[in-house]
Amino acid sequence: MTDGPNFISPSYNTLEKPMLGRVANGIFWMYRYLERAENTARLLAAGHRMTLTRGADEATQEWRSILVTLGLLQSYQAHHEGFVGAQVCEFVLRSRNNPESVLSMFERARISARACRSAITREVWEAINEGWMALRDMLARPVRETNLNQVLAAIRRESTIARGATHGSMLRNETYSFARAGTFLERADNTARILDVKYYLLLPSLAYVGTALDTGQWDNILRSCSAERAFSWLNAGRMDARSIAEFLILDERFPRSLMFCHAAMRENLNALGRFHRREGKAHEALAACDLMLSQRTVEDIFEQGLHQFLIEFIACNAAVGSAISEEYRFVS
Repeated sequence: MTDGPNFISPSYNTLEKPMLGRVANGIFWMYRYLERAENTARLLAAGHRMTLTRGADEATQEWRSILVTLGLLQSYQAHHEGFVGAQVCEFVLRSRNNPESVLSMFERARISARACRSAITREVWEAINEGWMALRDMLARPVRETNLNQVLAAIRRESTIARGATHGSMLRNETYSFARAGTFLERADNTARILDVKYYLLLPSLAYVGTALDTGQWDNILRSCSAERAFSWLNAGRMDARSIAEFLILDERFPRSLMFCHAAMRENLNALGRFHRREGKAHEALAACDLMLSQRTVEDIFEQGLHQFLIEFIACNAAVGSAISEEYRFVS
């Protein structure tokens, strides 16, 4: 399983010089922001869908869980009381009190793209710039429930267009490898956080395990990761914790599973290693994460404890990001 054909020629090392750490940092984080914005939109869409079929108390917990997953709970509570859907969406999508809003993330991606214009194609720059302008205009006004789905679809679409421009116009060189490494590092973190919040924060009590609420929450996890259709194809409608966890953690065929993301990261870090004629801390950190995934079955994970495994993975994944920054001398 790979992240597409490997177009990197052994001779290209003689044609290009390694990019500056400042540019590498800009590319890496540009794609992390695009991926994070898309993941946020998917999470909000799944949460909104869940609240439409639940009582008021359950809906409140759903909105709260979204903030927990995104790491925004404390920031939100510093400015708001209660967890009303419109208020949560406003904060997550466009609030000036939230520096991690979707609008801010797209703006940062655009700033990075503008700073790295010489390293990306015109198609990529136009996709990101036009996407930012479209979202800026759309989010210039408060988001209402009546247009929430339209806004969330636009966020997913603009991120997808930028990713498509990258695939269709970029050389498979150092820039592309930093872009893809950033994308999959962010995606793996998102999948792991969604799974962890489900198991420890969404269910109000262990007494709910196996009930309709429990099943609904697992379905919501799949929808948050755009995995409900793929999982259904493979599992004929079966909905249980072990099957879903195995799919989102260990299935190499699904592009948002932890295993797929880290295999894609490995391919792109290997490409960077060939370009720089060395492998260092980033490769060592990724190898440690690979051992976590490749040497465990889903039974091993549940025996250890899903929460403990995911916390360990999130920390390991973050260590890979830090090692990439250090090894390639990222400068903001």
